[in-house]
Amino acid sequence: MLLSVLLQAVVSYTGLGAAIGAGLAAVGAGIGVGRIGGSACEGIARQPDAVGDIRTTMIIAAALVEGVALFAIVLCGFILK
Repeated sequence: MLLSVLLQAVVSYTGLGAAIGAGLAAVGAGIGVGRIGGSACEGIARQPDAVGDIRTTMIIAAALVEGVALFAIVLCGFILK
């Protein structure tokens, strides 16, 4: 009886932890991409001739941030199973 109650508590806290982890990954990615975009806009405003280089670097950095966030969300999904 006590063991089943403890097991249910652990399972419910596992789901809560996975949900919090996925939410933090999504929020972190949003903040990261926002900062990348803002810095790119500032860089383009300072040096309009370097638009192509700045845009390319921005897209690569944003893709890396999104990749890490997607990996974290997938790992949180595996916790639930």
